[in-house]
Amino acid sequence: MLILSRKPGDALLIDGGIRIVVLGTDHRGVRLGIEAPASVGIVREEIASRIADENRRAGATKEDRKWLEALDESQEGEPSEPGDEESKSLASGGS
Repeated sequence: MLILSRKPGDALLIDGGIRIVVLGTDHRGVRLGIEAPASVGIVREEIASRIADENRRAGATKEDRKWLEALDESQEGEPSEPGDEESKSLASGGS
């Protein structure tokens, strides 16, 4: 995991045309802006967890299970941080 200190207005560039900008900070946390191609799915971790749980409960397909397993592996050992920013969803109907 890469850990950085950034100030409001600072940005990070990630391969694939993804840009993350620190919009502001306050006592509640950090506000981030994410610019990415429309083909890149962006979803908050707590939303992805809910989608994964619902898919498991609904009997997800083999392809879905691969995505769910990868998601579970990426979340192991990392604390989740709730946020109130809008997000793009990987699944239809998500927010």
